[in-house]
Amino acid sequence: MQKFIIHKHGRLQEWVAEEKGYFKAEGLDNYELASHALLSATTGADTPKKAEVTENLNGAFQSYEKGREASVSCACHWTVNMAASADHGKLWGECYTITPCAIFVAPESPIKRPEDLANIEVHVGYQSGSHYTTIQALEPFVKKEDIKLKFSGSPAARVDQMLDRSAQAVTVFGGQYYILEQLGYRKILDCTFMIAAIIPKDVSIDDARKYFAALRRAQADIDVMHQSFAHYYANEIPQRHLELVDVRRFGPGERFVFEPYSKEIYEKTHQWVQERGIFASEKEGHGSYAESVIRLTEQV
Repeated sequence: MQKFIIHKHGRLQEWVAEEKGYFKAEGLDNYELASHALLSATTGADTPKKAEVTENLNGAFQSYEKGREASVSCACHWTVNMAASADHGKLWGECYTITPCAIFVAPESPIKRPEDLANIEVHVGYQSGSHYTTIQALEPFVKKEDIKLKFSGSPAARVDQMLDRSAQAVTVFGGQYYILEQLGYRKILDCTFMIAAIIPKDVSIDDARKYFAALRRAQADIDVMHQSFAHYYANEIPQRHLELVDVRRFGPGERFVFEPYSKEIYEKTHQWVQERGIFASEKEGHGSYAESVIRLTEQV
C-alpha cells in the first residue's frame, strides 16, 4: 500500500488529528506527516545576519512545477488554482481553509494607514499567498501602479526581515502573523485569504477523502478549545522565533471550511490572476473546472 505523505502547512489540524487518532479512525493507516521547505520550522535555523534582501523567485507555484513529494499539500488558492489548471495535480474541491494574514510594520514606523504603503515595498513570497493577497487587499487603497512588492522568500524569512528592519513592511500569515502581533508590530491591513489543497494524479482519492474526514474532526476540537492544542505551533516555527514568543498566546490560525470550491470561484480566481499579469501566458494553464478539480459530490 502506498504511504500517504501529508505536507503540513504550519497549522494545528494535522497535529490534532494525529494526537486524537483521527487518521486511523477514518481508515488512513499508512501515512506520514512531513513538511515542505517553504514552511519548514527548520528552514534557516541559525540566526541570519542582516544583509541586503535579494529577489527570491522560488515560491509556491514553482514548487508545484518541480513537483512536491507529497500525497496532499496546500498553498493559497490562487496558486493551487493555477497549478491544477496547468495539470500539476488536482485541486481538492470539497473544502478549503481561511487563514489570518496581514501587512505589518515596525512599531516606530511612520506608516499608519494602507494609503501610506503607496510606493513602499511590501515583502512577500513570489506567486505564493502573500503575493496575491497583498495586491487584493491594497487595491481599494492604493493605485495599482503604486503597489510595490519585494519577493523576499519564505514567511520565516520575512519575520527576520522585519525583526532586523531590512523590510519596511511584510505580509505574513498563520504562525508568523501571531509572532509579529505578539511582539508588538503594527498591523496596517488585514489580508485574510483562502487556501486550497492539491492532490497528485496518482494518489488515491479515497485516501484523500479519509485525510480530510480526519481534519474535519480535528477542526471541531480546535473550534471548541484551540488553547489545548496551541503548543503544537512550537513544531511549526523556527527555534530562533520560538525563543521570542509564547505560542500558548497564539490564536486558532488556519480554519477549514467544508464548503465546495465551486466552478464560479475557480473561474473568477483564474480571471483575477490573468487580469493582473501575475503569470506569463504559457504558465496560465487552460484546464477546465471539471478537468482540474476533484469533486465527490455533484459539480455545480
